[in-house]
Amino acid sequence: MPTIDGCNIFPADNPWNTDISAYPLNADSATYLANMSPTTAFHPDWGTVTDEYGMPFSTGTGATPQPLTWTQSWGATESDPLPCPTGGNQFCYPIPLTAPIEGGTSALSGSDRHVLYIDTAGAPNNCTLYELYNAQNPGGISGWTAANGAIFHLGSNVLRTAGWTSADAAGLPVLPGLVRYQEVMAGEIRHAIRFTVSRSYQGYIHPATHAAGNSSTTLPPMGLRLRLKASFATTSFSGPTLVILTAMKKYGIILADNGSNWYITGECNEGWASYMDGLVSGLGKVHGSDFEVVDTGPVSTAGL
Repeated sequence: MPTIDGCNIFPADNPWNTDISAYPLNADSATYLANMSPTTAFHPDWGTVTDEYGMPFSTGTGATPQPLTWTQSWGATESDPLPCPTGGNQFCYPIPLTAPIEGGTSALSGSDRHVLYIDTAGAPNNCTLYELYNAQNPGGISGWTAANGAIFHLGSNVLRTAGWTSADAAGLPVLPGLVRYQEVMAGEIRHAIRFTVSRSYQGYIHPATHAAGNSSTTLPPMGLRLRLKASFATTSFSGPTLVILTAMKKYGIILADNGSNWYITGECNEGWASYMDGLVSGLGKVHGSDFEVVDTGPVSTAGL
């Protein structure tokens, strides 16, 4: 199973870590793909720390719990509570005030500005992942301000409450679906990869628990799982691109949010500098039509 700084990222049988290469096709595979811009090429949505492009994350333990102020009405109702040690606030996450923010501290206040932090206490099997959406630059000792937050206990397969969002529209954790520099350099990605499309259905498939789409059932629901067709020839690919394509055949990709069609998400890391041109070129030869939808369960609208 994938690991980060000594922490197992969910149990081996978690959906993110499941080999779906032999799963049956979804009965609506052709319909979904026809409405997902199938001729559009894939794009790696990440880059270097210098460019502040991609998803940064940090790890550690023993951080002082920080009070959270939610800026959205659904922040308090769809965020996981963790009371402050001193009382007075039901939301107090141990995320250091120095944790990196997606896009950097100068990112527009209305952008996604994700914060992803793993508390490594309990490693290897019981670490805790904290994620914030639209987190603003913390000041002094006032703690974090964000739209909402989610807590994922990495030793458990328990899903979020039906209908609850997370730092992602699908109610999924962001970090487990990232393409990470360390794993690519090691030659193997052992989990599904997060991706986005511009239009989705107002429904979800577990492990997703939330949706942000419209009423057309011909559109893909959040949590939809696809895999690169076994017949797709990878002999002309090499390096990081081949590592990613191999994972897409074995673990697939999971629809996690609305955004640009067929963008897959990766870690912000300075190590990508010498590889990005090849990744953009290589993945640009792969299109939505090279994939097929697999059956991982029914579509739900519970809680929406």
